[in-house]
Amino acid sequence: MNQTTTPTKALILLLAALTALTPLAIDAYLPAIPQMANDLITSIHDTEISLSLYLAGFALGQILGGPFSDHFGRRTATGSGLTIFCLGTIGIIFSQDIHSVWGFRVIQAIGGGVAVVNAAAVIRDLSHGKDSARHLSNMAVIMMLAPLLAPLIGMLILHISGWRLIFVFLLVYGLTIGIALFFRLPETRKKTTERTSMLKRYGMVLSHRCALGFIFSQCFALAGMFAFITGSPSVYMGYFEISETIYPFLFGLNVIGMMLANRLNIRLLHYYKPHFLLSLGQAAQILTSLILLSYVSVIAQPQLWFVVSLLILFITAMGLIVSNATSGTVEFFPHNSATATALLGSIGFAAGALSGSLVGLLGDGTPWPMVLIMFICSLLGPILRTLLQYGQQQPQTQP
Repeated sequence: MNQTTTPTKALILLLAALTALTPLAIDAYLPAIPQMANDLITSIHDTEISLSLYLAGFALGQILGGPFSDHFGRRTATGSGLTIFCLGTIGIIFSQDIHSVWGFRVIQAIGGGVAVVNAAAVIRDLSHGKDSARHLSNMAVIMMLAPLLAPLIGMLILHISGWRLIFVFLLVYGLTIGIALFFRLPETRKKTTERTSMLKRYGMVLSHRCALGFIFSQCFALAGMFAFITGSPSVYMGYFEISETIYPFLFGLNVIGMMLANRLNIRLLHYYKPHFLLSLGQAAQILTSLILLSYVSVIAQPQLWFVVSLLILFITAMGLIVSNATSGTVEFFPHNSATATALLGSIGFAAGALSGSLVGLLGDGTPWPMVLIMFICSLLGPILRTLLQYGQQQPQTQP
C-alpha cells in the first residue's frame, strides 16, 4: 500500500481501538471471576492468577513485537498479533479447567502485545514532534473510554449469559479491528537496508540517555498509577467504607480527569513543547502526592472528599505525562519506533506490577502505603530524567 503523510482521523480512531484491546481484555472479565471460579471448580485466587499471567504475557508480547514490527512492517506485525490474540481467545472460550485458561490467556496476551505496540509506532512514522504528541493525545482520549466501559460491558454480558460470552465479545472485537485495519492501515515503516538484530535494536534505545529519561518518566508515572489502582479498593471500600456501587463511580472520575487533561494537552501543544508539558505533569504529581502524604500522615481521621480530590488530580496529571513522554521517546528512533514503544510499555507494566506488589506488601488498612508509593514514584521519574538528560539535546519539535 502507498504510504500516507499524516494520520487521518479514521486511522487515529482505529489505532485507539487497537490500543483499547488491552484494557478490554483485562477489565471486561473482572466481574465474571467468581462465576469462572465456580464453573471451572477452582478458587477465586487461582482465577485471579489469569490476570497476572495476562500482564506478563502482554509485556513479553511487546518485547517481541517491537523489533518484529520494525523488521517486517506494521501491517504484518498487527495482523500476526491480532491472529494470535484471537486464537488464544478461542482457546479460553472452550477451556474446561483453569490450567487451560492460564495457558491460553498467556497466548492471548502475547498476541495483544505484538499487535498493540504498533499503534504508537504508526503515529511516529507519520508525524513528528508536537504533531506526534497531539495525535497520541487524541488517540489516548478515545482509548481511555475502554477502562470506563469494560466492567460495565462485562456485567451486562453476565446478565445475558455466562463468562464465556465475554471472551466471545473479545474475539469479535479482535476480528473486527483486524478486518478494519487490514483495509485501512497503510504500511508506514521506513524502509532501511540495514539488518539489525532484536538485541541491537533494544541496545540502541537503552544506550540513548535522553530517550531513557523519557522512558523512566513514563515508567514511574505508570507505577504511581498502578499503585493507586491496586490500593484504591481497600482504601475506598475498606478504610472509608464506600459501597461497591459507589466505588466504580469514584474510580471513573480519575479516567475522566485523564481524558480532560489529554484534551488540554492537545491545546497546550500549540504553544508549548512536549517536554515542558511533561515537566508540568510531573510537577503536579509531586505536589499533589506530597500534600496527600502529609495529610494522611498527620490527620487522624482523613476526609474522603479531600483524599479523593487529590488522588483525582494525581491521576489526571497522567494526561500530560504519557503522550508527551511517548512522543519524546520515539522521536529519536525513526527506524526503531516500535522497539522504543515496546520498551516503554514493557518497563511500564513491570514497574506497575512492582509498585502494586509493594502496596499490597506494606498494606496496613490505611491510605498511607498507597500514597507513600505514589509519592516515591512521582519523585523518581523526574529525578532520573534530569540526571539522564542533563546536557543532552532535547528532541526537535515542529511548530
